Amino acid sequence: MTSRLALAGEPLPLVGRARAYVCGITPYDTTHLGHASTFVWADVATRVLRRIGIEVETCRNITDVDDVLDAAAERAGRRFDSFAAVGQFRFDRDMAALGVRPPTHQPRAHNHVADVVRLAAALLERGVAYERDGEILLRASAVGLDVVATDPDASEVPVSARAEDPHDPTVWRPATAGEAAWPSPWGDGRPGWHAECAAMALSVLGPAVDLHVGGADLRHPHHRCMAAMAEAVTGVHPFARARLHVGTVRVDGAKMAKSAGNLVLVADLLETHPAAAVRLLLLDRPWAQAWDIAPGALDAAAGRLERLFAAAARHVDGDAAADAVVAALLDDLDVPSALAIAESEGGEAARTALSVLGLA
Repeated sequence: MTSRLALAGEPLPLVGRARAYVCGITPYDTTHLGHASTFVWADVATRVLRRIGIEVETCRNITDVDDVLDAAAERAGRRFDSFAAVGQFRFDRDMAALGVRPPTHQPRAHNHVADVVRLAAALLERGVAYERDGEILLRASAVGLDVVATDPDASEVPVSARAEDPHDPTVWRPATAGEAAWPSPWGDGRPGWHAECAAMALSVLGPAVDLHVGGADLRHPHHRCMAAMAEAVTGVHPFARARLHVGTVRVDGAKMAKSAGNLVLVADLLETHPAAAVRLLLLDRPWAQAWDIAPGALDAAAGRLERLFAAAARHVDGDAAADAVVAALLDDLDVPSALAIAESEGGEAARTALSVLGLA
């Protein structure tokens, strides 16, 4: 029996099993509402698939080899690995509170450095990468990498001074004094960011995935570069059959980020509101939509949660409304429509929505 989910108007037919790669955290500023939004939506996507009988294998990485993480650890007077472990512990605690189910696999970048070395060697062998003074760079022009960023939320990644073209992403680079480093055929060094995720995805899930999840800011250049590296090595196109780029959470119009000093931490919200209300706040909107967190929004989510539980307690005959809830979720994860059906129809429809959305 085949089943399918549609995302952004594109069907994703599945037969029995699905593989999902979720771009995880760099564990130094966790867990703010922007992080939580991505992972709650990823959790809902997998819950919907499991509802229709699909076995979902998930991989959510931990980027614990990262220049920004190293700088934060140095400021705190800690080793990068122990500093990252504490951040990961806090993140896992917040995810558990929000009802996000643990992934099947949770690889840590430092355990996959050797895989990045193998990835770099394979790209060189394929003739789509080059070496400059111990740095390996992917030649964007050789793999048809689209390097034009029109998304205002696109991540900013420094351009290597060794690059032949400013659009060529780093696969491996030499370490500077004081940085953690690993051996390679090109000297001691460190993985590039995109290469870490490509190597972890290939190592854990194989040459392609059904669903690739991340924040909208990762669409470019991270996911494009990551996919280009994987496709160049394996020859399998596309790397991801579907993508779930979750809309940015903003504060007064600015993307929530530590650099902006506008973080809203999940742990702080959980001190005053039920975890299910925080989860509902994140979900009661189109998944791709950027949005501002407004005063009173969490109180409104808590109020709607109470109405949903009251609707679930009503005795209503028939399962048609419950089927309509699932149909709405299969149609581009349309949570607002599913919630409207659940609240108006009550009974099994409300119970289905609460269950599939992880609110009860």
